[in-house]
Amino acid sequence: MLLAELEIWHSRPIAPTRRVALGRSTLPVDPAPGFGGVLLGGIVAAHIGDLDAELLPELGRLVTDLEASRRIPQPRLRHRLQVDHIGLARSRHRLVGRGDALDFEFDEQGTAASQILGAVYAAGALDLSARRSVMEVLRRGMRWQGPVGPAMVAHLSGAAGARSWSAGAFADPEQWALETLGFASRASPERDEVQRRFRRLLRAAHPDHGGESERAADRISELSEARRILLTAAIPASTPAR
Repeated sequence: MLLAELEIWHSRPIAPTRRVALGRSTLPVDPAPGFGGVLLGGIVAAHIGDLDAELLPELGRLVTDLEASRRIPQPRLRHRLQVDHIGLARSRHRLVGRGDALDFEFDEQGTAASQILGAVYAAGALDLSARRSVMEVLRRGMRWQGPVGPAMVAHLSGAAGARSWSAGAFADPEQWALETLGFASRASPERDEVQRRFRRLLRAAHPDHGGESERAADRISELSEARRILLTAAIPASTPAR
Protein backbone atom coordinates (compact mmCIF):
# COMPACT_ATOMS: atom_id res chain seq x y z
CA MET A 1 0.00 0.00 0.00
CA LEU A 2 1.33 3.41 -0.97
CA LEU A 3 1.50 5.66 2.12
CA ALA A 4 3.49 8.64 0.81
CA GLU A 5 5.24 9.59 -2.40
CA LEU A 6 7.43 12.38 -3.77
CA GLU A 7 8.77 12.98 -7.28
CA ILE A 8 11.94 15.05 -7.56
CA TRP A 9 13.11 16.30 -10.95
CA HIS A 10 16.79 17.14 -11.23
CA SER A 11 19.63 17.74 -13.67
CA ARG A 12 21.09 14.74 -15.44
CA PRO A 13 24.67 13.81 -14.47
CA ILE A 14 26.08 15.12 -17.78
CA ALA A 15 24.16 18.44 -17.66
CA PRO A 16 26.27 21.61 -17.26
CA THR A 17 23.74 23.23 -14.90
CA ARG A 18 22.32 22.09 -11.57
CA ARG A 19 18.57 22.41 -11.27
CA VAL A 20 15.80 20.83 -9.23
CA ALA A 21 12.00 20.87 -9.41
CA LEU A 22 9.15 19.16 -7.59
CA GLY A 23 6.78 16.72 -9.26
CA ARG A 24 3.76 14.81 -8.03
CA SER A 25 3.46 14.22 -4.31
CA THR A 26 1.28 12.43 -1.80
CA LEU A 27 2.38 13.64 1.63
CA PRO A 28 -0.19 13.03 4.39
CA VAL A 29 0.85 14.78 7.61
CA ASP A 30 -2.09 14.10 9.95
CA PRO A 31 -1.37 13.31 12.71
CA ALA A 32 1.92 15.19 12.39
CA PRO A 33 4.46 14.38 11.13
CA GLY A 34 2.45 11.66 9.38
CA PHE A 35 3.61 9.33 6.65
CA GLY A 36 4.56 12.34 4.52
CA GLY A 37 6.88 13.72 7.17
CA VAL A 38 8.52 10.33 7.68
CA LEU A 39 9.15 10.00 3.93
CA LEU A 40 10.68 13.49 3.66
CA GLY A 41 12.85 12.91 6.71
CA GLY A 42 13.86 9.53 5.32
CA ILE A 43 14.97 11.08 2.03
CA VAL A 44 17.17 13.54 3.92
CA ALA A 45 18.55 10.87 6.27
CA ALA A 46 19.32 8.46 3.42
CA HIS A 47 21.33 11.06 1.47
CA ILE A 48 22.85 13.30 4.14
CA GLY A 49 26.01 11.19 4.37
CA ASP A 50 26.81 11.92 0.71
CA LEU A 51 26.27 15.69 0.94
CA ASP A 52 29.37 17.88 0.90
CA ALA A 53 30.07 18.82 4.51
CA GLU A 54 30.59 22.47 3.56
CA LEU A 55 26.93 22.64 2.45
CA LEU A 56 25.50 21.59 5.83
CA PRO A 57 25.34 25.12 7.33
CA GLU A 58 23.50 26.41 4.24
CA LEU A 59 21.10 23.46 4.45
CA GLY A 60 20.31 24.33 8.06
CA ARG A 61 19.60 27.95 7.12
CA LEU A 62 17.37 26.87 4.23
CA VAL A 63 15.25 24.67 6.53
CA THR A 64 14.86 27.57 8.96
CA ASP A 65 13.95 30.04 6.21
CA LEU A 66 11.35 27.72 4.68
CA GLU A 67 9.86 27.01 8.09
CA ALA A 68 9.42 30.76 8.60
CA SER A 69 8.00 31.30 5.06
CA ARG A 70 10.85 33.62 4.12
CA ARG A 71 11.78 34.44 0.53
CA ILE A 72 14.33 31.93 -0.73
CA PRO A 73 17.02 33.41 -3.01
CA GLN A 74 18.51 31.06 -5.59
CA PRO A 75 20.62 29.00 -6.06
CA ARG A 76 20.71 26.88 -2.87
CA LEU A 77 23.14 24.01 -2.32
CA ARG A 78 24.48 24.92 -5.79
CA HIS A 79 21.10 24.07 -7.38
CA ARG A 80 18.47 26.40 -8.79
CA LEU A 81 14.80 25.66 -8.08
CA GLN A 82 12.48 25.80 -11.09
CA VAL A 83 8.87 24.95 -11.85
CA ASP A 84 9.05 23.12 -15.20
CA HIS A 85 10.64 19.70 -15.70
CA ILE A 86 12.09 20.31 -19.18
CA GLY A 87 15.45 18.62 -19.60
CA LEU A 88 15.37 17.09 -16.12
CA ALA A 89 15.45 13.48 -14.94
CA ARG A 90 13.00 12.10 -12.41
CA SER A 91 13.56 10.35 -9.10
CA ARG A 92 10.56 8.89 -7.29
CA HIS A 93 10.63 8.11 -3.57
CA ARG A 94 7.93 6.17 -1.76
CA LEU A 95 6.93 5.05 1.70
CA VAL A 96 4.87 1.87 1.45
CA GLY A 97 3.08 -0.40 3.87
CA ARG A 98 3.70 -4.12 3.66
CA GLY A 99 1.17 -5.59 6.05
CA ASP A 100 1.67 -3.41 9.13
CA ALA A 101 5.35 -2.76 8.37
CA LEU A 102 6.78 0.41 6.78
CA ASP A 103 9.28 0.23 3.94
CA PHE A 104 11.12 2.89 1.94
CA GLU A 105 11.56 2.70 -1.82
CA PHE A 106 14.22 5.22 -2.84
CA ASP A 107 15.04 6.00 -6.48
CA GLU A 108 18.77 6.66 -6.60
CA GLN A 109 19.47 8.80 -9.66
CA GLY A 110 20.27 12.40 -8.78
CA THR A 111 22.93 13.88 -6.54
CA ALA A 112 22.51 13.87 -2.77
CA ALA A 113 22.02 17.65 -2.84
CA SER A 114 19.18 17.44 -5.37
CA GLN A 115 17.35 14.73 -3.41
CA ILE A 116 17.70 16.58 -0.11
CA LEU A 117 16.63 19.87 -1.71
CA GLY A 118 13.53 18.20 -3.16
CA ALA A 119 12.51 16.91 0.28
CA VAL A 120 13.17 20.26 1.96
CA TYR A 121 11.29 22.29 -0.65
CA ALA A 122 8.37 19.84 -0.43
CA ALA A 123 8.27 20.34 3.34
CA GLY A 124 8.34 24.10 2.84
CA ALA A 125 5.23 23.86 0.65
CA LEU A 126 3.18 22.16 3.38
CA ASP A 127 0.48 23.97 5.29
CA LEU A 128 1.93 26.03 8.12
CA SER A 129 0.07 23.97 10.75
CA ALA A 130 2.10 20.86 9.86
CA ARG A 131 5.28 22.44 8.53
CA ARG A 132 7.02 23.02 11.87
CA SER A 133 6.60 19.40 12.94
CA VAL A 134 7.84 18.09 9.59
CA MET A 135 10.83 20.46 9.56
CA GLU A 136 11.86 19.05 12.92
CA VAL A 137 11.81 15.59 11.34
CA LEU A 138 14.09 16.91 8.57
CA ARG A 139 16.50 18.25 11.18
CA ARG A 140 16.60 14.82 12.79
CA GLY A 141 17.29 13.36 9.37
CA MET A 142 20.24 15.73 9.00
CA ARG A 143 21.70 14.26 12.21
CA TRP A 144 21.18 10.62 11.24
CA GLN A 145 24.19 8.33 10.85
CA GLY A 146 23.30 4.77 9.96
CA PRO A 147 21.35 2.55 7.56
CA VAL A 148 17.72 2.81 6.48
CA GLY A 149 15.54 0.75 8.81
CA PRO A 150 13.45 0.75 11.98
CA ALA A 151 16.11 2.58 14.00
CA MET A 152 16.11 5.42 11.48
CA VAL A 153 12.31 5.75 11.57
CA ALA A 154 12.38 5.74 15.39
CA HIS A 155 15.00 8.50 15.28
CA LEU A 156 12.97 10.56 12.79
CA SER A 157 9.63 10.28 14.54
CA GLY A 158 10.68 10.07 18.18
CA ALA A 159 8.66 6.85 18.42
CA ALA A 160 9.87 3.72 20.16
CA GLY A 161 9.49 -0.03 20.09
CA ALA A 162 7.17 -1.58 17.52
CA ARG A 163 5.58 1.80 16.83
CA SER A 164 8.79 2.93 15.13
CA TRP A 165 8.13 0.63 12.15
CA SER A 166 4.36 0.15 12.34
CA ALA A 167 2.02 1.60 9.71
CA GLY A 168 -0.99 1.26 11.99
CA ALA A 169 0.74 3.11 14.81
CA PHE A 170 1.60 6.09 12.61
CA ALA A 171 -1.91 6.22 11.18
CA ASP A 172 -3.57 6.31 14.63
CA PRO A 173 -1.09 6.58 17.53
CA GLU A 174 -3.74 6.78 20.24
CA GLN A 175 -5.54 3.66 19.05
CA TRP A 176 -2.19 1.83 18.91
CA ALA A 177 -1.45 2.93 22.46
CA LEU A 178 -4.87 1.79 23.69
CA GLU A 179 -4.38 -1.62 22.12
CA THR A 180 -0.81 -1.91 23.41
CA LEU A 181 -1.96 -1.32 26.99
CA GLY A 182 -4.99 -3.54 26.52
CA PHE A 183 -7.78 -0.95 26.60
CA ALA A 184 -10.72 -2.04 24.47
CA SER A 185 -12.55 1.28 24.54
CA ARG A 186 -11.65 4.16 22.16
CA ALA A 187 -12.41 6.67 24.93
CA SER A 188 -9.30 8.01 26.68
CA PRO A 189 -8.83 6.35 30.08
CA GLU A 190 -8.01 8.35 33.20
CA ARG A 191 -4.36 8.95 34.08
CA ASP A 192 -4.45 6.74 37.17
CA GLU A 193 -5.90 3.90 35.14
CA VAL A 194 -3.17 4.27 32.50
CA GLN A 195 -0.49 4.18 35.18
CA ARG A 196 -1.95 1.09 36.85
CA ARG A 197 -2.23 -0.78 33.56
CA PHE A 198 1.30 0.23 32.57
CA ARG A 199 2.81 -1.00 35.86
CA ARG A 200 0.97 -4.32 35.65
CA LEU A 201 2.05 -5.00 32.06
CA LEU A 202 5.58 -3.78 32.76
CA ARG A 203 5.91 -6.28 35.58
CA ALA A 204 4.58 -9.08 33.37
CA ALA A 205 7.04 -8.18 30.59
CA HIS A 206 10.08 -8.38 32.84
CA PRO A 207 12.06 -11.65 32.47
CA ASP A 208 12.15 -12.06 36.26
CA HIS A 209 8.36 -12.42 36.17
CA GLY A 210 8.03 -14.70 33.15
CA GLY A 211 8.50 -12.29 30.28
CA GLU A 212 10.41 -13.38 27.18
CA SER A 213 14.05 -12.37 27.63
CA GLU A 214 14.68 -11.76 23.92
CA ARG A 215 11.67 -9.46 23.54
CA ALA A 216 11.69 -7.78 26.94
CA ALA A 217 13.50 -4.60 25.89
CA ASP A 218 11.20 -4.00 22.89
CA ARG A 219 8.08 -4.75 24.91
CA ILE A 220 9.09 -2.39 27.71
CA SER A 221 9.83 0.30 25.10
CA GLU A 222 6.40 -0.21 23.51
CA LEU A 223 4.64 0.01 26.86
CA SER A 224 6.51 3.18 27.78
CA GLU A 225 5.66 4.85 24.46
CA ALA A 226 2.00 3.81 24.76
CA ARG A 227 1.84 5.25 28.27
CA ARG A 228 3.35 8.54 27.08
CA ILE A 229 0.75 8.87 24.31
CA LEU A 230 -2.20 8.09 26.58
CA LEU A 231 -1.03 10.30 29.42
CA THR A 232 -0.89 13.18 26.95
CA ALA A 233 -4.51 12.55 26.00
CA ALA A 234 -5.81 11.26 29.35
CA ILE A 235 -8.45 13.06 31.38
CA PRO A 236 -7.56 13.86 35.01
CA ALA A 237 -8.86 11.56 37.68
CA SER A 238 -12.20 12.73 39.02
CA THR A 239 -12.03 14.87 42.17
CA PRO A 240 -14.20 13.69 45.07
CA ALA A 241 -17.01 16.09 45.89
CA ARG A 242 -16.58 18.06 49.10
